[in-house]
Amino acid sequence: MDIRTHELIDGELCGAPVELEEGRSVVRLKTLARMMADASGLVHGGFVFGLADYAAMLAVNHPNVVLGASECRFLKPVRAGEELLATAKSEAPQGRKRLVRVEVASGGENVFTGVFTCFVTDTHVLSGQ
Repeated sequence: MDIRTHELIDGELCGAPVELEEGRSVVRLKTLARMMADASGLVHGGFVFGLADYAAMLAVNHPNVVLGASECRFLKPVRAGEELLATAKSEAPQGRKRLVRVEVASGGENVFTGVFTCFVTDTHVLSGQ
């Protein structure tokens, strides 16, 4: 299956797809020292969220998909150097709305879970601006 959305994403910052099928994606991210929030090696949660968001977008895989809302939980801290794996599954479409459930794991343990409310718009959100 071809990637039809977010084709310019930086894989070092948001992850790289390892599986992609209709309504589902798996994205891997190797966390880096430049993602650290402090000297203890704690990875800033924004990078974990970015990985989960990218996985959600790929599960929908439409050129005009955008994030409208999310409800998420950070379950465990992530240290620089850990490899994260995000698995996203899209539920049945509700018109333009898609609910996507995402779990992010490190070493087989979930570190993040969320539900992403995505919308497929008729045109790109920046078209005409």
